[in-house]
Amino acid sequence: MIGGVSGYGSGALMPLVLVPIVGPEPVVPILSIAALFNNTSRAAAFFRMVDWRRAAVVLPYALPATVAGAWIYSRLSGRGAAVVIGAMLIASVPLRRNWAKRGLKLSDRSLAGVSLGWGFLAGGTSGAGVMLLSMLMGVGLQGSAVIATDAIISIGMGSVKASTFALAGALGAREVTIAVLMGAVAIPGAFLARSIAKRLPLHVHTAILDAVVMIGGGAMVAVAFVQ
Repeated sequence: MIGGVSGYGSGALMPLVLVPIVGPEPVVPILSIAALFNNTSRAAAFFRMVDWRRAAVVLPYALPATVAGAWIYSRLSGRGAAVVIGAMLIASVPLRRNWAKRGLKLSDRSLAGVSLGWGFLAGGTSGAGVMLLSMLMGVGLQGSAVIATDAIISIGMGSVKASTFALAGALGAREVTIAVLMGAVAIPGAFLARSIAKRLPLHVHTAILDAVVMIGGGAMVAVAFVQ
């Protein structure tokens, strides 16, 4: 529901729940599969608002870089994975605010170039989705169009990430089971989100998410260094 209303949040918040349960290593692989369910339901709920042209600009550049990022992540130790996830969560908040403050406007060519770097980050982290929102808003998309287009792009990214993690041996039966259960439970949330998207004050919700993400990311980095 959070992801459907705000366009981000689920990928940033779920590591805070999963890490204490399964450890840091399988978090990104699990979320890459669960996100396929979440983003597919979100795309279905907001399908009429998808900007297919912008999705076609992002994916060809982001997908190859995603493979590289996912492969590197699969080689990290538990401590390294925790630091990467935590640092990305912490960085996502000032990055989003800085982009919004500067009122960045991207051309389709600039969007393609930025997508290359974003794809690498997205391949190895679970909190990079917030950057995609900023990129889409930077080319002029607003409201539900951002959420819908983000979902379509994320389906392609998630498919490539899941395949890369599987080939790298980072996905076992336990990880797949957890991911499928999470994804299935999340499906109704997208349709509930559609019904409340126009009623919930997003600035309040965003402020709460920012605080949780920053605190959680800091805690993950701190735990990694004291283990």
